[in-house]
Parts: sequence; C-alpha cells; structure tokens
Amino acid sequence: MLEKLAGKSHYCFLDGFSGYMQIHIAPEDQHKTTFTCPFGTFAYTRMPFGLCSAPNTFQSYMTSIFSDLLQECMEVFMDDFMVYADSFEACLSNLTRVLRRCMDTNLVLNFEKCHFMVTEGTVLGHLVSNRGIEVDKAKIDIITSLPNPASVREPCIEAFQELKSKLTFGPILQVPSWDLPFELMCDASNSALGAVLGQRARVGQPVHVIAYASKTKDPAQQNYRTTKKELLAIVFAFRSYLLGSKIVVLSDHSALRYLLKKPDAKPRLIRWMLLLQEFDLEIRDKKGAENSVADHLSRIEKGSEPMPIRDELPNEQLLHIKMATPWFVASRAHKDKIRSDAKYYIWDDPYLWRLCSDKVIRRCIPDAEINSVLQFCHSAPGGGHYGSTRTARKVLDYGLYWPTIFRDAHKFVSTCEKCQKAGLAMNRRHEMP
Repeated sequence: MLEKLAGKSHYCFLDGFSGYMQIHIAPEDQHKTTFTCPFGTFAYTRMPFGLCSAPNTFQSYMTSIFSDLLQECMEVFMDDFMVYADSFEACLSNLTRVLRRCMDTNLVLNFEKCHFMVTEGTVLGHLVSNRGIEVDKAKIDIITSLPNPASVREPCIEAFQELKSKLTFGPILQVPSWDLPFELMCDASNSALGAVLGQRARVGQPVHVIAYASKTKDPAQQNYRTTKKELLAIVFAFRSYLLGSKIVVLSDHSALRYLLKKPDAKPRLIRWMLLLQEFDLEIRDKKGAENSVADHLSRIEKGSEPMPIRDELPNEQLLHIKMATPWFVASRAHKDKIRSDAKYYIWDDPYLWRLCSDKVIRRCIPDAEINSVLQFCHSAPGGGHYGSTRTARKVLDYGLYWPTIFRDAHKFVSTCEKCQKAGLAMNRRHEMP
C-alpha cells in the first residue's frame, strides 16, 4: 500500500463516520449482541465496536464497495480511504468517482477528518509524498537516541553523528522499481538479524534504500554457527519484494557463496537452500566494515532501566528475619488441625474408622500392621508386583486406610527386591493381555 501511494503529486484522505455503525446486522443475528443495563435489555441493529469479527467484516465490506477502484486510484484500510493521482485534475476526477460510490452505497464520511488535495499525508505511521516514504519519527527515535561511541576521537564522533543524520532525515525510503535488480545487505550477530533492501538506478550510483528490517533471535537461533546465522538473515529478509526479481545479496560471510553447491548439508540448511532456490539469487562478498548499516541493525540493543537497590536494612536485622516458629504457635496450629480432621473419623470400639473423600468408610490400621498389609497387596501371590499407585489403590479397595498410604506404598515398592531384579514394577504396559 505504501509503495503504491508514494511518488504521487496529490492526495485526498477520507475518513468514515463511525465506520462499524454503518453496517446493518441481519435481524436473525441481532439477538447475539444482546446486553443488559439498568434500563432494560437491548440488542444492536448495527455492528458495534468490540466484536471480535468486526474488523474483518468491515474491511471486507469496504473492499467489496471499492473493488474496481482499488490500486487504480485509491487504497482502503478500515475506515481510512486514500485517493491519489499524478496531477490535480486527475486527483479531482478520482475523488469524484469515490464520492459518487459513497453516495450510491450510503457510506457516510466524517468531513472534519477529511483532507482534500494535499501533497503529503500520514498513512500507517509513514509519511507519503512525491519524495517517497518517510518513516514516522517515533520509529527512528532508537537511532537518534544512540549515544556516541566511547573512547574515540572527535572525527569519529562527527562521522557517527553524520551517519545518524543520514539514516533518520530526508526521504530515506524509496518506491521499488521492478525493472531494476535488488541489492540485499544482510548481517547477523549473536542476538539479532539485520537487513537492508535497496536498488541502484545505474552502475556507480549510490543505493536508494527501500526498506530496513531487524529481528531478535530466539534462544535456539542464538546457538547457530556462523554460517547458519548469516543464512538465516537472508531467509528472513523481504520475501514479498524479491520473488520474481534479480537479487544481489551482499554479505560479509564468504562461505555463503558455496553453500548452495554443498552436497552434504544438514537438514535445516537443505530446507533453507530449497527456499532460496525460488529466487534469482547472486551472493557477493562485502566486508563487514563496508556493510555498516546492516551490521549495526543486527547489534542494536534495547537499553534497560535498572531498578535502584535499596540498601537500608543492616545485615544484623536481615539475619534475624528468619526465625523458628514459636512452640505455642505450632501447638495452636496442631490443635486446630486435629479439630478440623476429627469430623471425618468415627470411633467404634475397638476400631477407628474414617470417611474418605470418595464417601467410603475405611478402617484405620496401626503402624505395626502397615508393612504386612503392603506385603500382602504387592508381593503376595495375588499382589502382582504392581506400581506404588496401583498397590495403594488395592489397599483402599480392601477397606483399609492410614494417612501416609501413598508415600509408604512408593517407599515399599521402590525397595522390593523382585521389582529391582526385574528392572521395574508391573504397570498397565506390562500386564498380561
């Protein structure tokens, strides 16, 4: 969209009035937008803001209205309409066609936000004009705010300031010409990728920049070797521009030239090589010192603001923070727990019974009987040497209970001699069919 708008002499920027509210909701679907408030229950008859499908629906609606005018004399993004032409008369004629279409479809515009017959305007955060595409100032603040290099002489600081000035001022982005070859300058560092796409009007002239790009690597990509890092930078950059065009890739890693002919590459490199075969690609060497823009984009780091350390507490006070719980507090908590658990127990002389979470009453056994019960449920002829969970379940199925049943079953199974010799306890995977 930006490339289509750039380079024109006149523009008209139109804005839809409460865009979503201009779309009717079918009567059979209006109940889906019902809401309740202190004044009653209501439903929308027109599409409100906030529906998850509203943006897609509205964009499709606008595209269908102006389908024969798109990319000919106008562009549409949601409720923003951009009309353009190479002359005043042509732009006025295109505006007439667009306004007539709005009248035919009852599409209402917000006159206060419309701008007619201007030579430049902001679209999607970029300034478009006959000069080209200029990046929004907020997006280049990270470059303008870069501090000067440390421990360098005055000429280096002046050169650094000049570089920042050339990168951030003037028409730094140009519209691509599809008749000329593209030049792609890539570089990869340990933490990020950087790429610059440009073109030369003719041999010997400077490169006109079309787009910049940078991307941080994920933890897996940071472990790539140098060749993979440099190739990843090429794979990452500007696919939509480069399909069907002649491309010259300038990289500071000379091994990339031989990569496309390598017979025994790793699977990931083979996949990337197959992807790059879609392009008319030529890889050339360029020294890292000459590839400064892409190299710098791959090394920009976002500064962090460290939190101040509050060192107000003396060490003696810190050492006394962790103290043992007083005995009376532990005693009180123990009594409260006993009162809470007592409602699940029933004493019927000479046995103690417990109402478990599955609403089954089971007999509580003393510590002296725990080992013999586990021996019977795990190692006896009917035990089967199952795992700890299955053994504990068998104990519960027999109607027995004690508080540490699962922990004791795990300890018993892990020390079973026959299970150790067999390698593992019996589970569902090893059961006899």
